Amino acid sequence: MSTYQAEEDAAAYMDHVDDDMDDVDDEDLDEDFHGDDMPASDSDVDEFDYSSNKIADTSAEQARKGKDIQYKNYENVPNSGDSSGKDCMVTQKGAIFYDFWRNSRSVKSSILHFELRNLVWATSKHDVYLMSQFLVSHYSTLTSGKHEVLNVQDHVTPSEKHPGSFLEVFTKTQVSTLAVRDKFLVAGGFHGELICKHLDRPGVSFCSRTTYDDNAITNAIEIYNKPSGALHFTASNNDCGVRDFDMERYQLVNYFRFPWPVNHTSLSPDGKLLTIVGDNPEGLLVDPNTGKTLGTLAGHLDFSFASAWHPDGLTFSTGNQDKTCRVWDIRNLSKFVAVLRGNLGAVRSIRYTSDGKYMAMAEPADFVHVYDVSKGYETEQEIDFFGEISGISFSPDTEALFIGVWDRTYGSLLEYGRRHNYTYLDSFL
Repeated sequence: MSTYQAEEDAAAYMDHVDDDMDDVDDEDLDEDFHGDDMPASDSDVDEFDYSSNKIADTSAEQARKGKDIQYKNYENVPNSGDSSGKDCMVTQKGAIFYDFWRNSRSVKSSILHFELRNLVWATSKHDVYLMSQFLVSHYSTLTSGKHEVLNVQDHVTPSEKHPGSFLEVFTKTQVSTLAVRDKFLVAGGFHGELICKHLDRPGVSFCSRTTYDDNAITNAIEIYNKPSGALHFTASNNDCGVRDFDMERYQLVNYFRFPWPVNHTSLSPDGKLLTIVGDNPEGLLVDPNTGKTLGTLAGHLDFSFASAWHPDGLTFSTGNQDKTCRVWDIRNLSKFVAVLRGNLGAVRSIRYTSDGKYMAMAEPADFVHVYDVSKGYETEQEIDFFGEISGISFSPDTEALFIGVWDRTYGSLLEYGRRHNYTYLDSFL
């Protein structure tokens, strides 16, 4: 992320969030909506100025009447969004892969830094974890209920003793990124904090601070299992470092440094390749065990903040502030499988379904795009709504898609269900 402006931008944003949340009536939040169409809002709430990105001249009412919302894409390389358009493929919009199910306004997700949007995670189609101010909350789609999983506003200390675990008390940790997989959760902080919790155990299992560098923000976390089954996670930081932690031994096992701040990493399904993207238009493919560069990803025009592997282990995608998502094939990195373009701004989050059928990419606000991978990314479902996007997540069984929406009044969790086209004869199977 932007190396020198990160702390100022995030601090200003947190102040803005606190001010806005004071204006919200809690009674207005406990409403759920069901149906095929999103309900219209009667409130003109689009005066929200998000780091000067959304220009406050179009109300919700005006937008419903046809006036375009103006949105200024955040760029580190001037005009990168305009220059990237010539490479993009034309997709066929109008497909529906996931049907709208519910808009849960009792669930309010939040964002710490405008460039980091990985704060919503589904561990099943019934269980969603997300950040809401200083709380990590669990939301159940079965009961429409939520409960607190981790409170980082109060003192946070590990309840388990492990060598190297940080014993200093964390207080009011500003969570910049989050990852949840199965029964394990890791929250990354604005000052390099790492807080690890097993969801089936009481208390916090492990705390650490990756660095005391002034520019230590944790940009991304990825949880994975080694071929042996051992639980690990990687932390990508603004101090140019990528750190790999073994959660069987609660120890740092690898630390690699790169020439620029690392904004996101993702590990290939076979564990043999690691994508590295950050404050450089070019990304890298590296050996996750040695940190050796194995390939260079050239094509983006700005800084990247998202990456994800297709389950086949041959292709992967990267999201950039040049408004594009580029799909790569490890067998030929000089040629793109596809170049997909957003409507308003940077591609800040990418997810594949576990069966590899679909890929979703999220812009900073208002749009999530779902592509049919099996048809070469040529057909697309465009999900359109109002609000900043805190994160997106498919359920592991691919049956649900969740979208966290931050808005000072109408923030919510959007739920979508996978569409199945069953035939008459399927009833006999």
